[in-house]
Amino acid sequence: MKALDWKRGHVEMSHGAGGRAMAQLVEAFVEAFDNPLLALQEDCATFAAPQGRMAMTTDAFVVSPLFFPGGDIGKLAICGTVNDIAMGGARPLYLSASFILEEGFALSQLRAIVDSMAHTAKEAGVRIVAGDTKVVERHKADGLFIITTGIGQVETPLVLGASQVKPGDAVLLSGSIGEHGIALLSARELLGFEAHVHSDCACLHGLTQRMLDSGAQLRFMRDATRGGVAAILNEVARAAGVGVFVQESAIAVSQPVAAACALLGMEALEVANEGKLVAICPPEDAPRLLKAMQHHPLGEKASLIGHIEEGPRGQVRMQLAFGSCRVVPWPLGEQLPRIC
Repeated sequence: MKALDWKRGHVEMSHGAGGRAMAQLVEAFVEAFDNPLLALQEDCATFAAPQGRMAMTTDAFVVSPLFFPGGDIGKLAICGTVNDIAMGGARPLYLSASFILEEGFALSQLRAIVDSMAHTAKEAGVRIVAGDTKVVERHKADGLFIITTGIGQVETPLVLGASQVKPGDAVLLSGSIGEHGIALLSARELLGFEAHVHSDCACLHGLTQRMLDSGAQLRFMRDATRGGVAAILNEVARAAGVGVFVQESAIAVSQPVAAACALLGMEALEVANEGKLVAICPPEDAPRLLKAMQHHPLGEKASLIGHIEEGPRGQVRMQLAFGSCRVVPWPLGEQLPRIC
C-alpha cells in the first residue's frame, strides 16, 4: 500500500471514508504508536485485567493553538489523561485515542502531533491500544480535536477524594502556577512577553507514585487545570463542607507569569496548569509528603500552602503578603478558553 505523503499532503474526506486512503492513515497511526495490541487492528483491544480496583477516565482536547511553547495537542492529550488516572492513586496502563480531523489539515502537522503523542506515551510507560479517526468538512473542526480514554490500576488501599478531607489537614502544592495558561495566551495572541513562558505540560504519575510511596496518608490529589488552583480549592471546600485557608506567600508564581497576570488583569490562582497538583493529607504527614515531593523533578518547588478549617464552610480564604485576608472565589468562567 502506498504510504502517505506526510510532507506535502493534506487530510481529505477520503481519509475518513473507510477505503484505501483511510487504511493508509490508520496504518500510519499503528506504526507510530507501535505495540502488539494495537497492531492487531481489531475493533477493540483485549488484555488481561490485573486484580483489584481499576481507574478509568476520558477527556477531549480542543486546545488552540495546536502547538505552543512547551508542548502541543498530542503531548497534552497524553499528559492530561495520564494525570487524571494518577490523581486517583492509580498507575496508568492503557489509552485509546480518537481523532476528529478537518479536511485540508496538513499531514505534516498531523505527523508531528502523532510523533509527539508516541514519544510522550513511551516516556510515560503507557500504551495506546485502540483508536478511531473521523474526517469532517473544512471549517468544522478547527484542524484537529483529540479524544482520549485511559485505564489504570489502583495499587493502593487509600481512597482519595474530597469526601476524605478533614479539618486540620494540610494543603500542599507541587510547584509554581500559571505557566500553561500564560504560554497559551502568549502563543495565541502573539503577545511576545520579554521573558518567554513555557507550558508546564507533564505527566505527573511518577510524582504521585513517589507521594504514595512516602507512607503519608494522602486524602486528596487533583491536577489544577481549568480554573487553576482556585477552582480546586473551592471544589474541596464545597464538596467536603469545610473551609480552606492558604497563604499567598507560600504559593509560587514565577516573575514572568506574575508580570503577565498584572499586565492583563488576570489572577494567577485561576490560570490553568498542566503539570501541577494540589494534595491534602493529615498535618502530621505533611513534612514527609513535602519531602517526597521535593525529591522528584516535578515537585522541586512544592510547598505547604495552607490547611483545612471547620469553616466558614464552602469558602476559601487567603492571607495576603501584607497581612490582610480575602476570599478566593470560585472562578466565574474561563479566563482563557480552549486551554486543553
